[in-house]
Amino acid sequence: MGRTNPTYRDTLTAVESRWSAYRRALRRRDQPHFDAVFGHGRAHADAAGQLNHAEPLFPLLVSALVEQERRIAELEAALDPDAVQD
Repeated sequence: MGRTNPTYRDTLTAVESRWSAYRRALRRRDQPHFDAVFGHGRAHADAAGQLNHAEPLFPLLVSALVEQERRIAELEAALDPDAVQD
């Protein structure tokens, strides 16, 4: 018996393909940042796959937010090494 839904990784690849015209229209300096958002989505694909959300952009955006939160916490800790980090 096969899967009834495509994997989240396959869905994410399809979403990224649909957004390729948008990426091409971005300024070159912004294209790597756009790519990084999808990289964050791939990094959290296991969690997103468990969610099996009807709209694949929501888990992608939450994945990007989680990564940004982590990076902000790391930068804050580097600025203030005495701060307690979770």
